[in-house]
Amino acid sequence: MPASSNLERRLRAQLDMLEAHGLRRTLRAPSGIDFASNDYLGLSRHVSICEAMAAAVAREGCGSTGSRLLCGEREAFAQLERRFARFKGAESALYFSTGYMANLAVLATFAEAGDVIYSDAHNHASLIDGARLSKAERRIFPHHNPAALAAMMTQETAPGQKFIVTESLFSMDGDFAPLAEYARLANAHGAVLIVDDAHAVGIYGRNGLGLSGDAWISVSTAGKALGVCGAFVAGPEWAIETLIQRARPFIFSTASPPAVAAALEASLELVGREPWRRTQLIERAAYLRRRLGEAGIAIPEGSSQIVPVIIGDNERALLVARALEARGFDARAIRPPSVPEGTARLRLSVNTNLPEPTLDRFAEALATALKEYAPCCAASS
Repeated sequence: MPASSNLERRLRAQLDMLEAHGLRRTLRAPSGIDFASNDYLGLSRHVSICEAMAAAVAREGCGSTGSRLLCGEREAFAQLERRFARFKGAESALYFSTGYMANLAVLATFAEAGDVIYSDAHNHASLIDGARLSKAERRIFPHHNPAALAAMMTQETAPGQKFIVTESLFSMDGDFAPLAEYARLANAHGAVLIVDDAHAVGIYGRNGLGLSGDAWISVSTAGKALGVCGAFVAGPEWAIETLIQRARPFIFSTASPPAVAAALEASLELVGREPWRRTQLIERAAYLRRRLGEAGIAIPEGSSQIVPVIIGDNERALLVARALEARGFDARAIRPPSVPEGTARLRLSVNTNLPEPTLDRFAEALATALKEYAPCCAASS
């Protein structure tokens, strides 16, 4: 019997298990009014960004043809990185093709044997995998618990460099990390704070929530509020130079198409020139949270544009999402392993293109769907 037959049986059994537990995914294009994407500022289809990218394709072609250390480098990338460093108030920045690659590069390159990585329990998979790829010891501290982290750091016996790793705005819960407290702990224990700023950059703080400087490294993805793709690592010049020389995800990856740099230049220009976008986003998020509360829908306290509606059961979460799809709304069910077991949810994502009447209709549709498929999450009749 061919070895592939045994492998097929094993993999099909795994797929069947996912199906049985309501965890099998499907690839589905966007359909309906967007409550699912990370296009928070509505820039992914902005005409000036699209025109900048199209012009750059005509000028420089579709592909970079190699890694940036081979023949994929363009002045457009260097110019973009200088601009983003100014945008973040950092000494230097380096662009990666994806946020996942950026996080892998940062943790696997900087953390070495004898070092310790302290990672928030709710950190993104890319941060978890980056820590695993490093040779450092790994310590998981409870979500949003500086006191527990302080105790762990005080009792630490490993001799090497300490790293505190957290998201600034958590992608599934929509809550903010206590960055000031983590910074104080980092200073007190000689640690470096690494902040994944993916869901905050361009919206909160000066230009995100991850600080720059010798004690901070921030990773800011460009495929969310900035509306394009890729990610920047920003920080001190010596750290960025180290990534250029040693980070395998950078050295051995084909560079992004040069036209992406032109699109991001246009995006950064818009973010700086149109601050009303972030103001409107925060106002719309507050409005949706209020309307959900008035409809009797339980949501965690918060203020960000990410609004989780915890349902718990995987199948019920899917049924609620399908009911909303039938009403013309695209709100996706998020299930393990993206979230902990028993916390399947709708991850509602607000964007600036959602006017208040649409938010009203959505709240009503969600309340109706919850009453039918997940009554424990809906108001009593």
